Amino acid sequence: MLTLRQIEIIRAIMVTGTIAGAAKLLNISAPGVSRLMKYTEDMVGVPLFNRRHGRYVPTPEARNVFDLLDNIHLKVEDLQNAIGRLGSGEGRELSFASVPSIANAMVPRAVERLKRRFPDIGIEIDILKIEQSIDYLLLGRGEVVAISSRFDHSIIDFAPLATGRLFCIVALDSELAQQDSIRPADIVKHPLIGIDPNDPYGRIMTEIFRREGLSFNMKIKTRFGTTVGSLVAAGLGIAIIDEFTVAHGKMPDVKCLEIEAKTTFSTYAAHRNDMALSVYAEALIESLRSEMKAVSSPPQQKAQKLRKT
Repeated sequence: MLTLRQIEIIRAIMVTGTIAGAAKLLNISAPGVSRLMKYTEDMVGVPLFNRRHGRYVPTPEARNVFDLLDNIHLKVEDLQNAIGRLGSGEGRELSFASVPSIANAMVPRAVERLKRRFPDIGIEIDILKIEQSIDYLLLGRGEVVAISSRFDHSIIDFAPLATGRLFCIVALDSELAQQDSIRPADIVKHPLIGIDPNDPYGRIMTEIFRREGLSFNMKIKTRFGTTVGSLVAAGLGIAIIDEFTVAHGKMPDVKCLEIEAKTTFSTYAAHRNDMALSVYAEALIESLRSEMKAVSSPPQQKAQKLRKT
């Protein structure tokens, strides 16, 4: 049976008419082409070319074989082109979703990584509440949801992304902006702006105060962290927000204060366990994980970063 390399060489000689031309076309040495050509003719048992006036002409016995070889070569080229399109993402689309907190700063950076690897892939991104993620996945609207908590479900698995913490954000021109950290007992002395206490981050915030027997008054509630930041910057109160929302200077008009309490939480990439993830979805998860882990540094390092900003 002929190998693909033998097929390439036979076709190259047929196209160029010379050993030297075939060698140049394939970017290999002429003696190598000559040796493999002789080996192939010995294996087949009949000559494939006649030499006339310095050129190699297919023998009558080999003409039908050459037509078949040309068809095989074209199919191999089609296969290589298809593989190349897979490698660049051409003709493919990745649909995924994220909760707002991860979508604000982490998703754009993860997508930028993904596009470097698969420059031609199409991408569709949805922003969801956590409770919308089940339908999103089960109805096949997308492959992955970047999510800020997990729950038990027979068809949905949760791949860990990173562990994060909450911060207290205050207006830059407020007295609190002179501090680097704040106690829960001091937080509740100020009007709070934030997300619903029943939201995963809201539950962590509520637990901070519950542990210390503190009550709080949330005057303004809103869904998106970016809106929370704008309200805080306008001097309407202070807020507790996750570190992924404020990462990479996404809220330049507020100061982030360490909260002197346990505020850690975990994030996940939710996906169906009854369907294989595409290579693009797997690459997205890895990109998100890398970006989020780079942000969620230990408290001592985080404090140093905050003091510099």
